Amino acid sequence: MRPSSGSTTPSLFPLHAARLLAVVVLVAVLGACSMFGRKGNTIDTMPLEPLYNRSHSFLVAGNYSGAARAFQRLIARFPSGPYSEQAQLELAYAQYKDNQPDEALSTINRFIKTYPANKHVDYAYYLRGLINFDRTSGFIERITKRSGGMTRRDQGYNLQAFDDFSELSRRFPDSAYTADARQRMIYLRNLLAQYEINVAEFYLQNKAFVAAADRSQYVIEHYQQAPQAGDALAILTRSYLALDRKELAAQTREVLALNYPGHPYLTDPKWPHGPSLVRKMIPFSGHH
Repeated sequence: MRPSSGSTTPSLFPLHAARLLAVVVLVAVLGACSMFGRKGNTIDTMPLEPLYNRSHSFLVAGNYSGAARAFQRLIARFPSGPYSEQAQLELAYAQYKDNQPDEALSTINRFIKTYPANKHVDYAYYLRGLINFDRTSGFIERITKRSGGMTRRDQGYNLQAFDDFSELSRRFPDSAYTADARQRMIYLRNLLAQYEINVAEFYLQNKAFVAAADRSQYVIEHYQQAPQAGDALAILTRSYLALDRKELAAQTREVLALNYPGHPYLTDPKWPHGPSLVRKMIPFSGHH
């Protein structure tokens, strides 16, 4: 995080239940006091510095929804105050951790546009990448299914996250966040390449050889450094053979043997035997 009566019904409320209810009510009251302060001093009336401190304390404690509400109120009440920039940055983080990616992106993009010279703007670029990076879990689930059901739209968040981290690396090569961003870019590059390979294999197994060749060629042209480039050459070779382009197939196989001498296709011409799952991706173990 940068820089977070009447009637009684005794039959329905036996003694232990009544005590439990009292505890629940007390917790609720204390929670309200935590949010709004004592003696009626709420986030609508609290002075700037105490309000920032309270908002930040919510963030540190992991109360991200409470932090987001408090920071939003701070920004609304003190739009040009000394804590405004930091509050917007921490608001974006709180929204991100509270699983509000659209709101977090809106906040962080506004911060980058409004405060391009802020000393923490490198973190803002990094956070933007993290928001999109963490939206790819649905994609990873889809990529393990049959590739024929996927489209290039499934890559959207991965591509955006890659671009976000790339912009951070380009603008702030010496940032404390750049090394981690570059590792994530490698992971995303391999993930994107594997997506194309999955689709190419699907086309190959369904005898759509022109489409398989096109997807493989795309990997070779755009993801040369990804480990999946070897698979692309193998699928391209098989596609050329199926299309009776024997000379191109021989040339492509020669390139495969030269660059990936251990590739299974070289000893098993029927490789791959079926649509693959995600494989050959470099595991990512970075931290947020």
